[in-house]
Amino acid sequence: MTKTIFFLLGLLVMFAGLIILQIFLSKKESKWFGLILPIITFIVSLLFVFSVTATGNPLSTVIVTVLSTFLLCNISTAILLVIYAVCRKK
Repeated sequence: MTKTIFFLLGLLVMFAGLIILQIFLSKKESKWFGLILPIITFIVSLLFVFSVTATGNPLSTVIVTVLSTFLLCNISTAILLVIYAVCRKK
């Protein structure tokens, strides 16, 4: 039980650190600094999508799997882009 709590606490600290880093980078004068983390998370999501293998499943199942993997992996990309847009607007 305590290992799970420490693991979840570590994940929470890591996500908070990434959000703080994204805010810091988004407030820089150059717009490209704020796009570093969203680009990295997008590339990682593409790696997840390309790792989905077709193992004799029907094409419709493979397409649904690829689309759901792409959408789920890009939630963090969308969040980082929203933070970027809000910080750049100000």
